[in-house]
Amino acid sequence: MTEFTHDILVAGGGIAGLTAAAAFGQAGFSVLCVDPAPPVTEREAQGADLRTTAFLQPAQAMLARAGLWGRLAPHAMPLQTMRIMDISGEMEKSRVRRDFDAADISDQPFGWNLPNWLLRREMAARVEEMPNVTFRPGVAATGLFTRTGEARVRLSDGDEARVRLVIAADGRNSPMRQAAGIGARTLRFGQKALAFAVTHPIPHENVSTEIHLKGGPFTLVPLPDHAGKPSSAVVWMEEGREALRLRDLPTEALEATMSARSAWLLGPLSLASQITLWPIISRVADRFAGERLALVAEAAHVVPPIGAQGLNMSLADLAALLELAEARPEGLGDPAMLAAYDRKRALDVRMRVAGVSMLNGVSMLGGQPFGALRARGIEALHGVAPVRRGLMRLGLGAGNAPRP
Repeated sequence: MTEFTHDILVAGGGIAGLTAAAAFGQAGFSVLCVDPAPPVTEREAQGADLRTTAFLQPAQAMLARAGLWGRLAPHAMPLQTMRIMDISGEMEKSRVRRDFDAADISDQPFGWNLPNWLLRREMAARVEEMPNVTFRPGVAATGLFTRTGEARVRLSDGDEARVRLVIAADGRNSPMRQAAGIGARTLRFGQKALAFAVTHPIPHENVSTEIHLKGGPFTLVPLPDHAGKPSSAVVWMEEGREALRLRDLPTEALEATMSARSAWLLGPLSLASQITLWPIISRVADRFAGERLALVAEAAHVVPPIGAQGLNMSLADLAALLELAEARPEGLGDPAMLAAYDRKRALDVRMRVAGVSMLNGVSMLGGQPFGALRARGIEALHGVAPVRRGLMRLGLGAGNAPRP
């Protein structure tokens, strides 16, 4: 058995885990990152994550700090405008449509959109070239033993890592969170999300659109052109049985249904990828730290995919943790650092999870009264300039967003 010694072990090689490995490695810490499965880094490969991630301005700053943005920028699609729509039961007629333009609050876009499979490809390549970061795909963190001064993590290949801090970025069912005895509260919506890419004849013009109707929002997020045509990523939230029915439709029927559900905003939509299906829940850990352990990303919190909050909250976790580590590197992983991390993240995370969960619950409701309520809410948020700008800053990360 080999015993490794590093400053940090990152459990999880998804987008958050690889960002953590790169960021702490860039800051001079020695990092071991493990993940049970090698990353799927090709769009058409089996198991590819066909969702996309919109990195808002504070998240983009974190990626630059980690030395990742230079790799990602050439592939990123700017998001200049966030559009929210609520549509009538006929689906062809728009009830309300309001645009939130980043120019109201900043000289930069709201964010930049990238496919998840591409993110993992570029991030894995980055950490592989860092001399103080070791990435071991195909190896899982299976056991955790902590003391006041260190953590020991058993690995699936029989090795053991001895580190000062464990960063649990190992997903919504986090084995590290469970090993630390930290509970989590879960809210289930009975929804699933279909994720796939489409092409369309009308250019998206860097506008990301959430279209609300009973069952959940239908979101179109700009992508670079595909096969010579404008392209967007789709996240389509529906009641679970309906989502399964949609997934199993013949392609022609699915394209007709998705085009109608999009209110024909970009013309007829054509399927341009595989379809993946994801359960929709909200979950918040009872606390975000334990002895020698910090929870980040979906190990700490899960939200429905509304308002681009999920991974941006995750990168805010990493920014807070890195700030504490750099301020007092000799205290990496000690009780004072982890207590401070829990305090820094707890209120913001719980408020955002509650807010997104409430929005999703309202979005699921059908019938004329609820449609009218959604429409009035969108109009009210957009119609008062200080409220509109404040909402956009809050979406970007409260005080982190630049002010005019």
